[in-house]
Amino acid sequence: MIAVTTMAPAHLYEVHAIESHSFSDPWPMEEILWEIENPDSICLAALENEKVAGYVTMRHLVDEGHISNIAVHEDYRKKGVGSALIEGLIAAAKSYNMVGITLEVRIGNRAAMALYHKYGFIVEGYRRGFYSYPTEDAAIMWKYI
Repeated sequence: MIAVTTMAPAHLYEVHAIESHSFSDPWPMEEILWEIENPDSICLAALENEKVAGYVTMRHLVDEGHISNIAVHEDYRKKGVGSALIEGLIAAAKSYNMVGITLEVRIGNRAAMALYHKYGFIVEGYRRGFYSYPTEDAAIMWKYI
């Protein structure tokens, strides 16, 4: 059973391991810890028996949220962990009276884009060459609340 909770510094090593296996240009541990401790960030961890199955970070900027990172451990993909994390963020956005949530996603990441579409995110534009390792464009997606 997956439980979504507020991410804590105790989750840092597991989150960093997932980050390192999920991205070609992973965040360093210091940046993840900064995000966890930032009062303007909403950081959630999906846990199964106290093991981190996935995580998401979102910055609260004035009246909107910006998802800065989301990843699911490879053993937990396609098992509803990403959905649980997105649902947790949407609930948090509503509790903070945000008008919407935005993010950038690699245009080649079809699985992520399908997940976001499932929750009402729409493509509003593109950032050319936004990602590196390899270079790829980003779709800018929004969900209005």
